[in-house]
Amino acid sequence: MAVQLLQEVSTRLPLSTTHDKPLAKSACTVCGLGSRNLYGITPTRLRNFPSLTVSTSEYLPTRKCLPRDVIRADMGTEESRRIPRVLTVAGSDSGAGAGIQADMKACGALGVYCTTAITAVTAQNTVGVQGIHEVPADFVASQVKSVLLDIGADVVKTGMLPSVEIIRSLCDILRTYPVKGLVVDPVLISTSGDELAGPAILDALRDDLFPLADLVTPNLPEASAIIGGDPVTTVAEMREAAEAIHQLGPRYVLVKGGHLPGTNTLIDVLYDGVEWHELPGSRIETRNTHGTGCTLASSIAAELAKGQSMLPAVLASKRYLKDVLEENATLKIGEGKQGPVNHLFKLSDWEKSSTQSKFRPESLLLYAVTDSSMNKTWGRSTSEAVRAAIEGGATIVQIREKEADTGEFLQEAETSLKVARDYGIPLLINDRIDIAIACDADGVHLGQSDLPVARARAILGPGKIIGVSCKTPEQAEKAWKDGADYVGSGGVYPTNTKKDNKTIGIEGLREVCYGSPIPVVAIGGISGANAAEVMAYPRPENLKGVAVVSAFFNQPDVKKATAAVKSVVEECLKDVSVPNTSS
Repeated sequence: MAVQLLQEVSTRLPLSTTHDKPLAKSACTVCGLGSRNLYGITPTRLRNFPSLTVSTSEYLPTRKCLPRDVIRADMGTEESRRIPRVLTVAGSDSGAGAGIQADMKACGALGVYCTTAITAVTAQNTVGVQGIHEVPADFVASQVKSVLLDIGADVVKTGMLPSVEIIRSLCDILRTYPVKGLVVDPVLISTSGDELAGPAILDALRDDLFPLADLVTPNLPEASAIIGGDPVTTVAEMREAAEAIHQLGPRYVLVKGGHLPGTNTLIDVLYDGVEWHELPGSRIETRNTHGTGCTLASSIAAELAKGQSMLPAVLASKRYLKDVLEENATLKIGEGKQGPVNHLFKLSDWEKSSTQSKFRPESLLLYAVTDSSMNKTWGRSTSEAVRAAIEGGATIVQIREKEADTGEFLQEAETSLKVARDYGIPLLINDRIDIAIACDADGVHLGQSDLPVARARAILGPGKIIGVSCKTPEQAEKAWKDGADYVGSGGVYPTNTKKDNKTIGIEGLREVCYGSPIPVVAIGGISGANAAEVMAYPRPENLKGVAVVSAFFNQPDVKKATAAVKSVVEECLKDVSVPNTSS
């Protein structure tokens, strides 16, 4: 069937042996990644198929081909050219797992600016494709031109192209406005098995788009369809398919082996007409495979846009996709058989964020601040102390460590964080932003001599909690303006946990509360004996709780000690009785 396909190609495109020039010297060039004849099929290539008859008539291209010296090699302003750019021409996926949405997320994860031209609007989810609304070809062309004439693109990546008219108009644009690379993901069948393209579209891909492509990335069913229906179920057949598809004009063909039956070792085959590369990978057991083809192709486009050559770009993209699938193997979104993935897993973990407590002012009510030396005295680990405090009623925990080295501190933080996560309680790290980042704690608590709040916020982002120790209203106001979530104010009373710590008393605490609108937690020498005085009514509206060290952790029974302070604080929160004035 592959030979029959090539015979059909020779009929459509008459070939001349006198025009069998090396591809690198062709004047008909589109992409800067490498030069080649636009129509890509020469008698030399076809001699591998003995039964194929090659015409010796004059080579007459059927589409306009502009010489290199009369077309622009790049678009966009000088400033925008410094930023790697990919234009994806594909369909929109309402479920956001594939198509344009997957392309944008993958490019974003890899540090590449992604623009879009939408070819179709689909109604689809994890179950399948329920509907497709095709965008008119002239409007697709308008989108592509709008991007290329202003922002520009280093690489164009195509996905779902639902009509012959769209394919041909895109090809005409790419001949007029060339880019450095063209990656074609021949979307013929969705992951769920829905057919997305018919025979006419397949012919247009073969005749018009493939000859312009730097890379074509079919999976096994798509490779089979492209070569005319011959089965592609082994690595040997993948090689045959890659060779046949390469004869259609692309510089490289990547036949993806994700559908190879009966093996846990997957092989992708990359072919450039001379060299073969069999690229192994492991099968990852997960239902979340929706949009994997889009993700791989757009990742390759992103790597090419950053200046990688083809093989390193493919290898880097395979590693990225492997990481995505491994990190999202158990993710559950939708009820169908093909779930989406979190392309931006390095920036945010959806599963963790769904169980992670968000900062709420009321979480400051009973703030437990650990002390490792106290806990060691009583023969318990930090994580054991954290569990006991939470079970006694602590509403937030801060891990303070002044003695351990970094490795030990990190281990303490990780084990304590796991305990806090089990109970849905926020856990912060005292002073050490590096430890907070390394263990993915909920935030940090900083002193006045630590990293400034604004810098900490820039490092940690908007999703983490930042608290700051303040003794004056001015410090509290600055903390608020710099982006702190709350203020820890004290010491209210003398304490043994900090040497030379100046106390500010109840009045000083209240002045700090009035210095900013953000929540305040009182700290310093607080216990069950004086907590009622701190929280006595009337009190500033933003005084939300007390932070306790020794009264929790320098006790034989942390849970019992925590519960005792909790009962005092809760008593203070009871509504003040209002006299009944009715007669």
